[in-house]
Amino acid sequence: MIAIKPKKGDLLFAEPTILGDISFNRSVILLTNHSKDGSIGFILNKPLNFLLSDLIPEIEQEFKVYNGGPVEQDNLYFIHKKPDLIPDSIEINNEIYWGGNFDVALQLIKDKKLDSNDIKFFLGYSGWDFNQLEVELKNNAWIVSKNPYKNKIINKDYEFFWKEKMLELGGEYSIWSNAPEHPSYN
Repeated sequence: MIAIKPKKGDLLFAEPTILGDISFNRSVILLTNHSKDGSIGFILNKPLNFLLSDLIPEIEQEFKVYNGGPVEQDNLYFIHKKPDLIPDSIEINNEIYWGGNFDVALQLIKDKKLDSNDIKFFLGYSGWDFNQLEVELKNNAWIVSKNPYKNKIINKDYEFFWKEKMLELGGEYSIWSNAPEHPSYN
């Protein structure tokens, strides 16, 4: 398999070999930043057992909140596709944006000008120091992939996201796609 060098906006799929890693087992991560100083991303396919309204009671709509990663899990982050409505947004690529004015985003949700097709929330993020991600890539912890979904990644059905990629890769990855998430349950 040819290794792709990661770039901002790419997806990281956890290799089956990191099965014992509680944080990243079967994770799919959107890289929101990748530079010589390090990398930041959000786990896209790990929904938590509560909604945004559980954290911010004045929000009446049902927005799932996802585990973005093991770093700063007491902070709420978001990605979206509405930079024209949310000031101070940071472009990732493919019409996907990270952050921006949180108060404005909440008001837009209250005014029903944003819905779950436009914005996705995370507690915490995934972060790598200088060269740390490259070392993990050399150790075959991640598969780097371009993001073919562009900004539709925000509302992609994530339940089988990791499994779909393993089946696409074929070979031994196909075998892993059908393995139980927790092998001890087998």
